[in-house]
Amino acid sequence: MCPDVLEAIKNVVQSLVDDEPKSPLHVGEVMACWLFLTLCAETQVQTEAGMNSTTDPELRKSLHEAVELFKSQKEQLTSFLRLEGVPLPPTSESKPISDPNSVPLGVKLTDKELANSLRKKISMAITNCANGSAQTILSDVGMMWAKFLQEHITFLTTLKSQMRKRGWLQAPPPYYPPGSPNTGR
Repeated sequence: MCPDVLEAIKNVVQSLVDDEPKSPLHVGEVMACWLFLTLCAETQVQTEAGMNSTTDPELRKSLHEAVELFKSQKEQLTSFLRLEGVPLPPTSESKPISDPNSVPLGVKLTDKELANSLRKKISMAITNCANGSAQTILSDVGMMWAKFLQEHITFLTTLKSQMRKRGWLQAPPPYYPPGSPNTGR
C-alpha cells in the first residue's frame, strides 16, 4: 500500500479509537510491548556496533537508518509503557562511534554478514509487530503495532533491494515440485 492509503486508513481508525473507552492493557499486550522494546533497544545497540565495523557508505547509511528507526520506536514504546505503569526491561547502553579500520579482523563482521544480520532482526521485528497486533484488544495499541509494522516493511524492502544488488541476500535454494519442469524462474 502506498503511504497515502495507509494514512487514510489510520485516520479512519483513529476516529473510531477516539471514542473507545480507556481500559488497562492485558498481560499479552504488556508482554508483546515489553519484548518488542527489548528487541528495539538491543538491535539499536548491535547495529551501532555494526556501523563501527564497516567503511561501505551505502551500508553505513542503511545501518544508520536502522538505528534511527529502532531508536524512534524504542522511545515511543518507553513513553507508552511508562504512562501505563509498566516497568521497563534492562537494556544495553549505546555504543560510541569508533574507527572501523581499528576493529581487529577476528572480531569484524563482513559487510554481507552485517547486512544479513540486520535483515534477520528486521524480519524478527516484523513478526513481533504482526503478533502484537493480532493479540491486542485496544485499538490505540493496534494502531501503534500497525505503524511499527509499516515502518519495518518499508525499511526491509529497501534493504533487500540493496542486498540483492550487492549479491549479499542469502536465500534458500529454489524448490521445484516433483513432476514440474525446472523453469528456474
